[in-house]
Amino acid sequence: MQQKCLTSFGGKLALEIPLSGREDGDTMKNKENPELIAFLEQLPPVEFCCIYGSTLHPNNHDKSKMVDLILGVSDPQKWHEKNIRLNKDHYASWMVYLGGGKLVTKVADAIGVGVHFNPYVMWNDKMLKYGVARMHDLIQDIQYWKTFYLSGRLQKPVNILVDSLDVQQLNSVNLRSAVSAALLLLPPKFTEVELYAKICSLSYMGDLRMLFAEDRDKVNKIVRGQFPLFQSMYQPCLEQYKTKELLQFSPHGDDQANISQDCGLSATEYLVSSLPTTVRNTMGLRLGEKRSLSGPESQAETKCWSSREKR
Repeated sequence: MQQKCLTSFGGKLALEIPLSGREDGDTMKNKENPELIAFLEQLPPVEFCCIYGSTLHPNNHDKSKMVDLILGVSDPQKWHEKNIRLNKDHYASWMVYLGGGKLVTKVADAIGVGVHFNPYVMWNDKMLKYGVARMHDLIQDIQYWKTFYLSGRLQKPVNILVDSLDVQQLNSVNLRSAVSAALLLLPPKFTEVELYAKICSLSYMGDLRMLFAEDRDKVNKIVRGQFPLFQSMYQPCLEQYKTKELLQFSPHGDDQANISQDCGLSATEYLVSSLPTTVRNTMGLRLGEKRSLSGPESQAETKCWSSREKR
């Protein structure tokens, strides 16, 4: 029997969320989608597959919208070679004829953060776009934010269709890191919506598309459109931080909460320690340190963390 948790958010009981089988972040694993499962059967086998993007919007009734998929495979070159034999029309013709799977993989590794996308694929009157990534790269990015591309995708709601290596369980670390990073960037008091918007914005920081081509209100639209899904993903982590007395919740209305955070030195140190090691090392270098933040804290670091208390 599944254990369930009932939590009051925004003065109202939140939805019951099954707790067995995962620690943090219910990402709608294996939500039935027979059409897309049938599509995957036309491809070489994959070890991971998730749907992401606007088609997850609970009120999305526009069946003409492109469905976005991320596929994880052990050996992209071999996978693409097989897929070109099965579905040559999914690829740009020049890639097929100039180098096949080897060229596709080389280009993805050189300029595509290790992900090759096949867009505008028609399947049963649906338009699909699927990106193919190396499983090793996916796992490294979740753990260490190497490129912050795939890990950023998985900080937003997704529907996992295939998960042979239990990426969902591993992603709980990524979700905790995202919450910690967002809290370090937020003021002492904020709303639940503002928290999810800050988490969502992490993967867009430094993205020039957000300055020019993309809708500047994109982050808020994502959060408003998928708010219950964000709650479901992040509730376990927020409960954990509440138990550690890092966060306090009070009713706000609209089924969300007002949140207050501890900005003291020890709380800040805890949040920083929850970030991936690559991020912590970069922070140390920017503070003039030539070593990992796992070592003894310097006066410069102490001054930096303590300044957060004065917000």
